[in-house]
Amino acid sequence: MFKLFKKKQSQATDAPVRVPAHIAFICDGNRRWAEMRGLPPLMGHKAGISNFENLVDWYMARGVSTVTFFIFSTENWNRSDEEVNFLMDLFYAELKKNMKHALEKNLRYRIVGSRDRLPKKLAELCDQLEETSAENTGGTVVFALNYGGQAEIIDAVNAAIADGKPVDRETFETYLDTGDLLPIDLMVRTSNEFRISNFLLWKLAYAELIFMSQHWPDLVRDENLWQYTLDEYGRRDRRFGGGKKANYAGKTKVKKYV
Repeated sequence: MFKLFKKKQSQATDAPVRVPAHIAFICDGNRRWAEMRGLPPLMGHKAGISNFENLVDWYMARGVSTVTFFIFSTENWNRSDEEVNFLMDLFYAELKKNMKHALEKNLRYRIVGSRDRLPKKLAELCDQLEETSAENTGGTVVFALNYGGQAEIIDAVNAAIADGKPVDRETFETYLDTGDLLPIDLMVRTSNEFRISNFLLWKLAYAELIFMSQHWPDLVRDENLWQYTLDEYGRRDRRFGGGKKANYAGKTKVKKYV
């Protein structure tokens, strides 16, 4: 009996750990993080983008194949000109660094969202980074930049209508800017915000959601928090609309009908 118990216990311990293939982050709380420390709010954005490459490498070393960051929404244009201009310059500097990261780590980079309102040099750099890394096979890093989920779906609907052909779920995805990406398995939002805020609506259809109290600049630096997200995901029961067989009549025996 004791040997049998030990054998079962060993089997349970050796069970493979389930890891999300695609993890997405809503990077919230940069300004609040800075204000709590008596810093200018814009310094929170700078802190939030530092160490991001180490975060990417850490998750991919553990089996995650796609990591997505929501860094600027279509609604963020409503912020002050000072903040928007600061962010555009920050994104440009970061994408220049990402070119090197893509080459060193064999990573494919994708920037999803409309480029119409981006500064010309930033839009061109987005194109260059995607083209340079398109054939890389070590994993995919995605920035949602000037992105809105509803706008993406509306654009895809209009494109499908223009083609004049009926679509199913698979063919409709080909019209989406994010159509080539895996479905999101796990979405993490920081800073005690409990919304999805128009983020990758199609890809979030069956995602597990984690909302954390830490601000983004804290999470981006903390390996213990990264491990927490994987541990929490591993505890979730992913049924996709299915479930265990149950006696819904509430009886000990279920009558069979022939």
